[in-house]
Amino acid sequence: MRFPPHQLPGDLFAALAAGGGGGEAARQLAAAQLSKHVLLVWGVMDAARGTGHPQAGHARRGYELLAEIQRRAPEAVEAVLRHPAVGGWAERTLRALPGHELASVPSGPDGMGADRPGPGVTAGNAPARLALGAAVPPGEPAQLASLAAAAAIRAGYPCTIEVPLCRGLVTLPSVGQAMVLPGPGQSPDGMANLRCTPDERRVIAGRQLINVPADVREDGPGWRGLRLLRATAGRRILALVIDDLDPYRMPAAAALGDRLSAAEAARWQQVLQGTWKLLASQPTTAAAEIQAALRVLTPLRPPAEGQLSASSREVFGCVALSPPTDARSLAVTLAHEVQHAKLAAILDLVPLTRPDNGQRYYAPWRDDPRPLSGLLHGAYAYLGVSGFWRWQRHQETSSAAIRAHAEFARWRSAATSAAEVMLASGQLAEAGVTFATGMLNTLRAWADEAVPTAALALARRESQDHLALWQQRNGGVSPAGV
Repeated sequence: MRFPPHQLPGDLFAALAAGGGGGEAARQLAAAQLSKHVLLVWGVMDAARGTGHPQAGHARRGYELLAEIQRRAPEAVEAVLRHPAVGGWAERTLRALPGHELASVPSGPDGMGADRPGPGVTAGNAPARLALGAAVPPGEPAQLASLAAAAAIRAGYPCTIEVPLCRGLVTLPSVGQAMVLPGPGQSPDGMANLRCTPDERRVIAGRQLINVPADVREDGPGWRGLRLLRATAGRRILALVIDDLDPYRMPAAAALGDRLSAAEAARWQQVLQGTWKLLASQPTTAAAEIQAALRVLTPLRPPAEGQLSASSREVFGCVALSPPTDARSLAVTLAHEVQHAKLAAILDLVPLTRPDNGQRYYAPWRDDPRPLSGLLHGAYAYLGVSGFWRWQRHQETSSAAIRAHAEFARWRSAATSAAEVMLASGQLAEAGVTFATGMLNTLRAWADEAVPTAALALARRESQDHLALWQQRNGGVSPAGV
């Protein structure tokens, strides 16, 4: 399998720095992430072989079959490799192989699971950010065979391949999951067989035979498919998969939800339809970027109050979130999370910050001091949130309009101050200075846009309350630096 070199043209980098970029920039970033996944998959196969891992043969067979299918049906292999959980599995697996540790890619405090609005945030605002733990299954090189099996199913490619069985489950990324009931004395772990022809696909484990439905998104006896959400707005179509099955769908998330019921999935579909109409109606680039960069929604368990969302650099294109309550709140979440996705992909191509020197900063959306990398992620996300409310505030009426204006004013100010702090820190790389300057130019251009007095007062009060609580929680230290 091959992948091309990637480099962001200067005009697209500038557009991304300004907070947008549009569909073309997002597509180029997504293409670079596909190449990253190809490299990671090759790395798993090579590292397993080089370390003499007992699953090295399964990994090699999976890689070879992927290469075979790619020559006949490249779109099937691409669909599997683009699936976000593939990145989560591959990075986890490489880290577990001796001598092949990857550089740490934080998905918690210093990375994308990082920014959270403070006190005063209500329904319709950006959701709270999920605190990420460490509940990720250990990586298995043999799962590479499951990638090949998923591609074979998509392509109708004739083959037989052994695939790993983990706790009674065979997970085929981007396709679905077979559920095996262990017989007497039979282990729920080990290997199963996937047999594929143009007419049928079967998972065979011991004496059990599970037929994969012709439409893999449908459930069947022993089979659970990944369901598709599809929303339209004029000629614009948004298609997102609900991945509530793959164990690598959101690395280290401690609040992953259970399988959605049919009724729950239908509710997500209903909300997404309204969300897409709202986003597509705005004269911003967010809808095009969401369409090009996001592929998967992963349900989280609902919190006691409010909403949660999360994303990770390891699973580009996936947004984890608690059940959406309405179209507007989901729209804010997607506008927020696509910024994280774009920035994560940019950071894989261009270093924006210097190595962490231990300095910590106040972030107006967090309760704890942040490293510069965390401040950058949050500021870029809230640049996107500000852009959403900049237009949406004019569509609201009555008290909802005051709330929307306040959201615009608060996050415009918060992102501006964060960008100014970053530029004064001396901890940005050369490209990072250019990037943060582009962010600041956009925010300053919005600074003089009028906000009703009541909304401005509300935004200032919430910002002051957040700062006071932050100082109380952090021992009264100065927000200028820790």
